[in-house]
Amino acid sequence: MTEEELIRFYPRLYHMAHDGAWPAIQQHGLLSATALLDLYQVEGPARYALESQHRPESVPLVANGLPGAVIRDQKPMRDNLLGKCLLDGLTPKDWYETLNSRSFFWLSPGRIWRLLRAKAYREVAQTVLTIDTAGLVAAHRDRIWLSPINSGSTLFNPRPRGRETFLRIADFPYHERKSRPKEDNVVELVVEYSVPDVAQHVLAVHRVRGDMVIGEVWRSERATEQDLEGP
Repeated sequence: MTEEELIRFYPRLYHMAHDGAWPAIQQHGLLSATALLDLYQVEGPARYALESQHRPESVPLVANGLPGAVIRDQKPMRDNLLGKCLLDGLTPKDWYETLNSRSFFWLSPGRIWRLLRAKAYREVAQTVLTIDTAGLVAAHRDRIWLSPINSGSTLFNPRPRGRETFLRIADFPYHERKSRPKEDNVVELVVEYSVPDVAQHVLAVHRVRGDMVIGEVWRSERATEQDLEGP
């Protein structure tokens, strides 16, 4: 897959953050769980529990001089199922550390709407970012990987996953998977560690609960009418 094809087929990216997260994202960027733990200086057993094991619930982080942050839960994961679908000798610990070291984006509105409507999240407001793919790729192409699966879920017939799940843009077999619906071809775009300048690529920020956009938090002058409607 070429960068041009990625941008043409998926011109927008989407990210779900906790309610009220936008000011902190503007200040510090979009941080992976590992980057948040570094920023908030979480170490020892507490860090191991958050970075290397399953997180059944979201965990707030607090530190002097920093805005409040939340490390999101991993409700769609199950250790017993994850262990059965891992390849290349990987363990659940390996996979959790891989996921936690990256910032994740959906490439289709359908995917993020399914997440927003999921039982675990539909009753609570969320912050949803709509992002310009072209800008993000231009700024971070050397740290971008693509995944053909929802790498953070083991629900509903979990797909095998291993060292080759995340591929560079140029290595992703988009055309070999052309028979799949577009939203099931490239499923995730991830950036290593963090996206400190993500605010420069955000087109719109909405507050969403379940299947309803309940407010516009912020908009860019570059946003289109479609962006302003929400994901």
